[in-house]
Amino acid sequence: MSDLTPRGTSAAPAPADGDNRYKAVQAKLDKLGKAMDDATLELEGLRRSMQKNANDAGDMAQDIANAMLDPKFVQLTRAVETALDGATREVRTLCDSAQETADLTHQTRRTHSKLYGALDDIRSNRRERTPKPGFFNR
Repeated sequence: MSDLTPRGTSAAPAPADGDNRYKAVQAKLDKLGKAMDDATLELEGLRRSMQKNANDAGDMAQDIANAMLDPKFVQLTRAVETALDGATREVRTLCDSAQETADLTHQTRRTHSKLYGALDDIRSNRRERTPKPGFFNR
């Protein structure tokens, strides 16, 4: 039985709204990183559950064979085990991809902070307004 349910009302963890201010970008990267970390944990739970179900199907196929029931039921149950094993491998791949994306998102957030954090501090603490980036490129 599956206990997968939608977690939120929005499909995107952070809206792509065009707000490229330093703090907004940092907040979006943080939210995306946390969402990917959560996805990794949920996918790992799903993988474990699927692996357990595959193992149970294998045990059940053996029990059916030992009970001398029709061999077609053994074959069908073995097919379920094989399908679950294959799905488990694919969920593992997806989990690894989610973890890699989470790691890259956290790294991007740190790099963005390193490159633009000091500039944001300077611009945020001035009393005078400063031109937007690209103003002098005309």
